[in-house]
Amino acid sequence: MSASRHAGRRAGNGGDPVGSFASMEMRPFGRLVSVEVARRRLLAATRPLSRTEIVPVADAFGRIAARTYRSPRPVPWFPRATWDGFALRSADTRSASPRHPVDLAIVGEVFAEQSFPARVRPGQCVAIATGGALPRGADTVVIFEEVRRRGATVRLTHPVRPRERFSPPGDDFPRGDLLVRTGQALTATDLGKLAACGIPNIRVYARPVVAIIPNGNELLRPGARARPGRIYESNNASLSSVILAAGGIPRPSPPLPDDPVRIERALRHALSASDLVLATGGSSVGEHDHLPRLLPRFGRLLFHGIAVRAGKPTLAAAAGDRLLIGMPGHPTSCLVNMYWLVLPVLHKLGHRPGPGWTVGSAVLGSDAVAQTPGLSTVVPLRFERGRAYSTFHGSAVISSLDGATAYAMLPPGRRTVKAGRRISVYYLDPPLGPGSAANG
Repeated sequence: MSASRHAGRRAGNGGDPVGSFASMEMRPFGRLVSVEVARRRLLAATRPLSRTEIVPVADAFGRIAARTYRSPRPVPWFPRATWDGFALRSADTRSASPRHPVDLAIVGEVFAEQSFPARVRPGQCVAIATGGALPRGADTVVIFEEVRRRGATVRLTHPVRPRERFSPPGDDFPRGDLLVRTGQALTATDLGKLAACGIPNIRVYARPVVAIIPNGNELLRPGARARPGRIYESNNASLSSVILAAGGIPRPSPPLPDDPVRIERALRHALSASDLVLATGGSSVGEHDHLPRLLPRFGRLLFHGIAVRAGKPTLAAAAGDRLLIGMPGHPTSCLVNMYWLVLPVLHKLGHRPGPGWTVGSAVLGSDAVAQTPGLSTVVPLRFERGRAYSTFHGSAVISSLDGATAYAMLPPGRRTVKAGRRISVYYLDPPLGPGSAANG
């Protein structure tokens, strides 16, 4: 959050607002970096995780494959009936017609879990269930509805072609067929293919562990008793959702007071146990915004201050192969920064393809959107009847993102983008949004 959140209650004079403002120390931002530079520096400092783990195939949906898998055998590896009927030799039916039917002797039956022990000889057939192994000597299957059974024989009145109604070995995929590539997000079909080959487990990349450390004297943990001048902390919940959507593991912490010693201790602990640390609040230039002084102690400061609205008071540092990012405390500023700035970092950490959004365009609805001189402007968007509408009405309220499934990034300027104009749009990929296809 910015320093203004603390006005009138942090300095002396009995909490007098005038005295507090008069004594509040402010430090100016350094040179603001553009949104492109901020994102590029973060991504350049991001190292994809090398850790892997082995998980059951049944638990691997959405995980990222850490090695390539090929079929160790053809599937199916035996000729397999695809209909209920009779397995037989097609040559025995070549002369069959209504005037000259052919009778075949039923010499056994095969259920799905069985195989027939003998060879089918001329003039014989075997009753077979869907999934049953085709008996040796048989080369086709005729369905029950196309024959007439008389005791231990069946009568056919038409020829049956070879290779009817069964899958030969490798019909699904042959031995050595590519099942899954390294870096591929595993789908239901991928996992079904692995299981069909008898592969019980798969090696996947570990999920990024992301610590969230909110700080601010005014913050209450949800569930605590409401008190005047205090607000409930909400960034833990919203940021955790984005982390989960990007395949990570969120590790939210209870809110800390504006105590630099406690904040630094929490950051060091989180850095030792996490792949990425997000601190929310205390990132601006006020007297009690401690992150700008603390983060350089951990490593190289990448930037402090982005030329963007909302989300200007954002900073980041690289601590070896890990990142610490100081996020604004205001809920809307924090969450939109998570979308356009941190989401690509999460994807790169976890080997996930793409930045987490799809670039497209949309026609602006009845709302007009203003650019900001010197700053890019993030505009959260909802969609109705194929048109985009801004949801923004304030950085400090989470309802500014109600219904938003995409955002626009307007360049610095003084124009007002009016209704009816087509604008570039970043559509959030599922599950954060329906993607571009749902919005046209």
